[in-house]
Amino acid sequence: MSKIALVDDDRNILTSVSMTLEAEGFEVETYHDGQAALDAFNKKLPDMAVLDIKMPRMDGMDLLQRIRQKTKMPVIFLTSKDDEIDEVLGLRMGADDYVKKPFSQRLLVERIRALLRRQNAQAGEIVADSEETNVMERGELRMDPIRHAVSWKGSDVSLTVTEFLLLQALAQRPGFVKSRDQLTGVAYADQVYVDDRTIDSHIKRLRKKMRTVDDEFSAIETLYGIGYRYNED
Repeated sequence: MSKIALVDDDRNILTSVSMTLEAEGFEVETYHDGQAALDAFNKKLPDMAVLDIKMPRMDGMDLLQRIRQKTKMPVIFLTSKDDEIDEVLGLRMGADDYVKKPFSQRLLVERIRALLRRQNAQAGEIVADSEETNVMERGELRMDPIRHAVSWKGSDVSLTVTEFLLLQALAQRPGFVKSRDQLTGVAYADQVYVDDRTIDSHIKRLRKKMRTVDDEFSAIETLYGIGYRYNED
């Protein structure tokens, strides 16, 4: 049973969403603000966190920053309808996804399941086929799916589950273009809708992380209006 931490200062959301998640078989811990959640996480981490952005004491952005200092566990942001800046900033800081309020609880459940499946697959608990268990090397890139390990020119790069899956999909076939729709299918379950901006934000954040170890990293190429591709040379 996966444990989900739900952090929001809206008691109605905490009550209704926790009831839905428990009915789906999840164990749920609820917190009214970021500081209370952080205090609990310092004792024991959940399997995933769903965070509101605007909260008292410690907001979702600050909490995410603290979380990313110690774990790569999946994090979903709950954002207000018009908080586009917060969405993009959250993805850049390490959130795996976001859901806009007001939201479908069914949609939230499916996104949670999608991210947990991918986390389990990367941890080696669920292996789709033997090819995915092999270390992949493409030029200066080295990826180990079982250990969720990535290195570039010998330097380790810390990626979220979603970032890892996108990079893996691009690097598996250097020179071949992957459309945004294809990358969405890699990173999310088929029944989950995300727009192009979400994939673009993940790619931008992925590039930024690679450039922390190599300022000249340019292996992920944008083909405007088409998609992305990985260049091995």
